[in-house]
Amino acid sequence: MDIWALIMFAVLMFLLLLGYPVALTLSAVALLFGGIFVGLEVFELLPMRIWGIMSNFTLLAVPLFIFMGLILEKSGLAEDLLETMGQLFGRMRGGLAIAIVIVGAFLAAATGVVGATVVTMGVIALPTLLKHHYSPTLATGTIAASGTLGQIIPPSIVLILLGDVIGVPVGQLFMGAIMPGLLIVSLFLLYIGWKAWREPDSAPAMPANTPLSLWRILRSLFPPLLLIFLVLGSIFFGIATPTESAAVGAMGALLLALLHRRLNWQGLNDAMRQSLRLTSMVFLILMGATAFGMVFRVMGGDQIVHDLFTNLPGGQWGFLFFSMALIFALGFFLDFIEICFVVVPILAPIANYFGIDLLWFAVLIAVNLQTSFLTPPFGFSLFYLKAVAPPEIHIQTIYRGVWPFVLLQIIALVLIVSWPEITLWLPALSEHWQGR
Repeated sequence: MDIWALIMFAVLMFLLLLGYPVALTLSAVALLFGGIFVGLEVFELLPMRIWGIMSNFTLLAVPLFIFMGLILEKSGLAEDLLETMGQLFGRMRGGLAIAIVIVGAFLAAATGVVGATVVTMGVIALPTLLKHHYSPTLATGTIAASGTLGQIIPPSIVLILLGDVIGVPVGQLFMGAIMPGLLIVSLFLLYIGWKAWREPDSAPAMPANTPLSLWRILRSLFPPLLLIFLVLGSIFFGIATPTESAAVGAMGALLLALLHRRLNWQGLNDAMRQSLRLTSMVFLILMGATAFGMVFRVMGGDQIVHDLFTNLPGGQWGFLFFSMALIFALGFFLDFIEICFVVVPILAPIANYFGIDLLWFAVLIAVNLQTSFLTPPFGFSLFYLKAVAPPEIHIQTIYRGVWPFVLLQIIALVLIVSWPEITLWLPALSEHWQGR
C-alpha cells in the first residue's frame, strides 16, 4: 500500500507535466487509486471537507483581493504611477528600471495580482525602455521580476492560501512577509544600480523633460499609499481581520476608480467575471487536492514522506535544505497553486515535528514560490510578458533577462534562512501593539 501511495504521487506529477487540467487530474487520480486500493467509502467524509473549505471565512479574502486588483487595473492607477515614476527617476542612469521596481512594489502592496501587474507594465513600460536604448534582457527581466513582487508583498493570494494550508494566522503571515518583500525589492534596486554603473549603455539616462508638478506626484502616489494603509494598517493595528481588510480594500478600489472617473459598467463587469473565473479555479483545485490528500494519507503516503525527511542527514537544517530545493525544482514545471495544495500539506507536519516556526517556514515557501513565476519553461510571468512584448523580443531574451533576478531571490531566501528575525520581527511588534 505504501509503494502504491508513492506511485499515485508519481502518476499525478506525470499527468500535470503533460498539461492536463489540475483540478480534474487531482480528482481523477484520487478516485482511481482510492477506488482500487482503499474503497469508495474513503470519500464519505469528502462532502464535509468540501463544505469546510467553502465556509472558510479566511479564504473569502481570495476573491476580494482579486477583485480589488482587477478594479485598480481598470482604473488606470498603474499607468499614472508608471508615467510619474518614470519621469521622476528617468534622468538618472538606470532610473527607468528603478522606477519599474518601485512601481511593482507599490502595485504588489495595492493589488497582489501578478498577471495584471506584468501585463500592465509590459504594455506601458517595455516600449519606453526599448525606445531609450535599454538592454532588452535588463528591460524584460526587470518587468517580469517586478511583476512577481505581488506573490510575497501583502496582500498576496499565495500568503492567504499558505496560511490556510499550514495553519498560520494570515494577518501574522502578512506582517511576516513585509520585511522579506522589502529585502527582495532592495536587492533588485542594488542590482540595477550596479548594472547601470558597470554597463552604462545597458541602462542610459533619459533626456530632461518638463519638470513634474508636486500635485501630479501626490496624485499618483496617494491612491496606492491609501490602499496599503487601509489594508495592511488595519491588520497591523488589530482593527480588522485579513478578510475584513480585503473587503475594505475592494471598496476602496471602487471608490478610487470612481474618483478617477474611470469606473464604468463594462470595466466592473469584466472585473467581476475575471474574479469569478480565478476564484473558481483556485477552489476547484483546492477541492481536488483535498480528495487527493485524503487518499494519499489513508494509503500511508504521508508516513513514508515523514520517515524519509526525518531521517535525512542534518536534522532540521537538512529538512529545510531539501524541502526548499524540492519546491524550487518543482517550480520549474508546476504552478504555485499546485505546489501549495499538493506538496506543502505534506511538508508542513514535518516542519512542525522538527520544531520549526511555521510562520517563518510559510514565508520561506512564499519566497521560494515567487521564483516559480520566473523559472523557465513554465514561468507564468514569462508568458504574460511575451504575450504583450514587441515581436522583436524573443522568449530566449526574456529567459536570459530573468536569471539574475532568480539568483537575487535565492540570495534573499538564504538571508531569510540565516536570520529568521527578518521574518519574525514585525509580527512580534504587531502583537505588542495589539496587546497594548
